[in-house]
Amino acid sequence: MSGSSLHAENDSAGPGMSFRAAAKPHVALCQSELRHSGLRDAGLRQAGLRQAGLRQVGMRQVRVRIRRHSLLLAIVWLGACLMLASGGERCVHAEDWPGFRGPGGLAASRETGLPQTWSSRENLVWRVALPGAGSSSPIVVGDRVFVTSYSGYGVPEGTAGTAAGPATSDIARLERQLTCFELSTGKQLWTRSVKGQGPEDAYQGFITEHGYASGTPVADGERVYAFFGKAGVHAFDWDGKPLWSADVGKESSNRRWGTGSSLVLHQETLIVNASEESQSIRGFDRRSGKEIWKASAAALELAYGTPTLTSVAGQTEVAIAVPGEVWGLNPETGKLKWFAEHGLTGNISPSVVADGETLYIFGGFRAAGSLSVRAGGNGDVTRSHLGWTGRNSSYVATPVLVDGHLYWIDDRGQAYCVAAKTGELVYRERVEGLTASGRPVYASPIAADGRLYIPSRWHGVLVLAAKPSYQLLARNQFDGDESDFNGSVAISGGRILLRSDRYLYCVGQTAK
Repeated sequence: MSGSSLHAENDSAGPGMSFRAAAKPHVALCQSELRHSGLRDAGLRQAGLRQAGLRQVGMRQVRVRIRRHSLLLAIVWLGACLMLASGGERCVHAEDWPGFRGPGGLAASRETGLPQTWSSRENLVWRVALPGAGSSSPIVVGDRVFVTSYSGYGVPEGTAGTAAGPATSDIARLERQLTCFELSTGKQLWTRSVKGQGPEDAYQGFITEHGYASGTPVADGERVYAFFGKAGVHAFDWDGKPLWSADVGKESSNRRWGTGSSLVLHQETLIVNASEESQSIRGFDRRSGKEIWKASAAALELAYGTPTLTSVAGQTEVAIAVPGEVWGLNPETGKLKWFAEHGLTGNISPSVVADGETLYIFGGFRAAGSLSVRAGGNGDVTRSHLGWTGRNSSYVATPVLVDGHLYWIDDRGQAYCVAAKTGELVYRERVEGLTASGRPVYASPIAADGRLYIPSRWHGVLVLAAKPSYQLLARNQFDGDESDFNGSVAISGGRILLRSDRYLYCVGQTAK
């Protein structure tokens, strides 16, 4: 893809606006050309911000305005269950962890009684070998745990045996796996492999930091979906039977860093950020795999975050940050509804953090920082919707919002707490026990039971107090596993699931 405009193609016209912006490649945007209607909407050049042809079409949705974070979490869980139950399918229950950062992408669990400390001899329920390495996170629905991995090529030294045999220098040997385990016992129920689809990016540079299985799967209680970059998107039933596959492109960004985003489900639509593969975001019918819409823009090239769903005046929007801007898209059509310019340049890896209509953006080069913006509106909302801006940022991990504060540990091992209302720094502390060199933390924090659970890559899982005063409560390590821990934890049924490049672990309160 080339050019500076976000261009949306979809099967039917829907709510939202269409416009095109020219000039700088990082500003850009937008959309038109509906595949079947032949409509072409244009207008709104950002160079001079000349606006034309804005259209608004109403959506029939329940008008629910959510402001409190805890109430939003409860409604997200209830809504998912009601939606799936109405379709006669298995229900995603409140205790499930069905995708990246859990229900609603909020990175928060309501469970209590979780262990604060564990080791190979304490509170370890089970440990099982994985068929390959990976930086994705596990997910849990019912008594099923799903995790992705890769093998055959580019496997870090010291990683256990892989499904495709020993790692080689032959990129044609690359395979990716989706594996299903039983939560209660750790028993492997099935694994499915997908061969690499050339041309894959070579195992060099930054891709050696995370590998070829960085996207976390998502499940709806009946099917599980995995995103394998250039090898496409794949859907499987609960027993591992392949249902459909979809290609999303085989391009590479100018940095060849590989795929980093995870899948998101919104009602009947599976949303994929294929920025690395085709500079596009796409929506697929979750049942058939049919592509419903595609929004393309050159500005997506270095946008690695997972799309975030947020509610604005009762309507769901997809928020994603790209270098220089944040966008709000219609999840039904892929059409751009609004955008705001910001000063975060370079690659944007963290996902947007949503608290009702308030969005928090992190990333860019190290000096880029962070900001808040109010979601919603039409067209360019930079002047009316931009909130605070700050110098504190996360380069890889997505922060978590807890009781009005944003928390994270950056890739250099510094713990942050920022006031969500003002962006003011509450604390910044070097986490003791972490190496001062390299990138010791990639995982995003998960909040539960008054704590923050954050795996470090080489020095155990860090447990911090979820309060605006720094307190390291524990640092938990397992014996005999020197491989990388890059994924975030999943929490379900009183258990904490985490993965390394070698093993999948289940932690919970066990009898002394």
